[in-house]
Amino acid sequence: MNKNVSLTSFPRLETERLFLRQEIPEDAPAVFTVFSDPKVTQFHDLDTFTKLEEAFGVIERRTKRFEIGRGIRWGIAPVQDNTLIGSCGFTWDTQAMSADIGYELASTYWRQGFMTEALQAILQFGFSKCGLQFVTAEVMLNNIASKKLLLKLGFQSRGVLKQHGFWKGQHHDLEQFVLARN
Repeated sequence: MNKNVSLTSFPRLETERLFLRQEIPEDAPAVFTVFSDPKVTQFHDLDTFTKLEEAFGVIERRTKRFEIGRGIRWGIAPVQDNTLIGSCGFTWDTQAMSADIGYELASTYWRQGFMTEALQAILQFGFSKCGLQFVTAEVMLNNIASKKLLLKLGFQSRGVLKQHGFWKGQHHDLEQFVLARN
């Protein structure tokens, strides 16, 4: 990450339809709604939530990751009601001036352009404000919607990483995508 950029306070971003903001404990019911849907967790390295406490744990881990400078995760909320419908963010690799990107969205908001809008905003922030040189994403092979999203945003496939992920008790092949700074 660019040494001149100090993220001492959480940056709030705004798009035409969305607020991208820090998640707070009061967001736990909305986070629980997202992660209690098996359609959302199908391709995620989290089990489907069954208890509200799991949502508090995710918010706490994301807050801590930001505080120690390991990453940033924005909650995604429509401007009309500011209720979280998902999240997106980066895990930093400060030495390489790069980041891994991650995201999820409540299934009722799929295929409406919300994630495209959110990711465009954070990618622009990452490249222009943080000095990132490139951003990577790793996607399970049968997550077609995520692959299409990344390609639409200009990412390029770098191939399949065999048995690269391990969650839910098994190894997963992951396709790696990269987007270089323009």
